[in-house]
Amino acid sequence: MFETVKYEIDNNVATITLNRPDALNALSRQITTDLTDAIKKAIADGARAVILTGEGRAFCAGGDLREMKAMWDSEGRIEAFLEDPLEALHSLITLIRETPVPFIAAVNGVCAGAGTNVALACDIVFAAEQASFNEAFIKIGLSPDCGGSFFLPRAVGEKKAAELLMTGDSVTSSDALSIGMINRTVPGEMLMQESVVMATKLAAAPTAVIGRIKRMMNATFSNDLKEQLELEHELQIESGRSDDFREGVAAFFEKLPPEFKGT
Repeated sequence: MFETVKYEIDNNVATITLNRPDALNALSRQITTDLTDAIKKAIADGARAVILTGEGRAFCAGGDLREMKAMWDSEGRIEAFLEDPLEALHSLITLIRETPVPFIAAVNGVCAGAGTNVALACDIVFAAEQASFNEAFIKIGLSPDCGGSFFLPRAVGEKKAAELLMTGDSVTSSDALSIGMINRTVPGEMLMQESVVMATKLAAAPTAVIGRIKRMMNATFSNDLKEQLELEHELQIESGRSDDFREGVAAFFEKLPPEFKGT
């Protein structure tokens, strides 16, 4: 179906697996296109939660330096890879943040550079015990991309983010958990099972509300209190007009579990 990702959907949960294990799932132009198209297909197929993970021993090793070097040699400009291909990657990050369903990153191993930031763009990050994370851009003389300077300070605080971005040092999954970078560490063999459990739980929730929560989360650090209260008011009115709100209230009074449809 796709050249560089695997796609499956079951019980309203789509699992998208980066599938370039020989290249540690590095972000080539093709994998960026395939990821974007797979996410769009998941929504068209009715997915109410999406899991992103990697094949082999890496989640994603960041940008594809071999492809970058090939473009440099072909076009005579090292920055060529940082123009249209990077714009496509940034569109992918925006798609993850603005698609109104929950995204779970199931980080199975090495997670570096732009790969770390793809994971951080997801709403929830689970990591195998053997996983590691770094913002490796500094190691090759690049500044961060894919939202690293946005997501990381919000997750771990300004000072720790500055250290990680300025050194490119790796952190283990347990250290990433302790500094608030991720949500949970699990044994490697349990990673997908735990991720599916969470995705299934979220898929059964009123996912249109999750979409509104994502809008609030995206705005919370740029809004002042008055602006955030106004946004909450606007979005709660939207939620109050929904079928899921009617179902939730009816189920509460009937003392039954609600059956949300995501509408």
